Amino acid sequence: MKKADIDTFFSILKQHNEAPKTELMFINHYQLLTSVILSAQATDISVNKATKPLFELIKTPEDMVQLGEDALITYIKSIGLYRAKAKHIIQMSKQLIHHFNSEVPSTLSELQSLPGVGRKTANVVLNEAFGIPTIAVDTHVFRVSNRVGLAKGKTPDQVELKLMKVVPKHYQLYAHHWLILHGRYICTARSPRCTDCPVFDLCGFKNKSN
Repeated sequence: MKKADIDTFFSILKQHNEAPKTELMFINHYQLLTSVILSAQATDISVNKATKPLFELIKTPEDMVQLGEDALITYIKSIGLYRAKAKHIIQMSKQLIHHFNSEVPSTLSELQSLPGVGRKTANVVLNEAFGIPTIAVDTHVFRVSNRVGLAKGKTPDQVELKLMKVVPKHYQLYAHHWLILHGRYICTARSPRCTDCPVFDLCGFKNKSN
């Protein structure tokens, strides 16, 4: 996709949603980090359903450690990989207490030092919690970027690096949100809704339908 087309692409997506936010529900940075860890290979809807009663009790890392891994599992067992996620969340909470004064850190390297936190999770937290213009590449962002010709790559890291180069700086703060929403509701994996697509004319997808 050409530079001018990329600018137009995001301009159009912005017109439909000026300042999109994550659909995960949370009231503080710790709850956000916990929710993003839980969202791996799970939908935001399923995570919100599980965390609604959990977050009525859990506001801090100390609350989570006191709750314990077995009790946490009872809240999140409807989510995929719940046992591994429960273990990571308890370990992550302990590290926040012991190494970060119970505060969620605001750098990529520090976030990635926490159990259960990979690059994508860290980028989501940096963007959502601290307003840093990162681009978190999930399955939607990866698919849309490759499909429309925005940023092609064989791995999420490759796509992220290309997106950071080609997305105009004034769109970077919300870029991954726009791409996630576009992939979730319009440019879906199996049956993309091309007839409803606001960026149809800019899309380089060879199999797009009129």
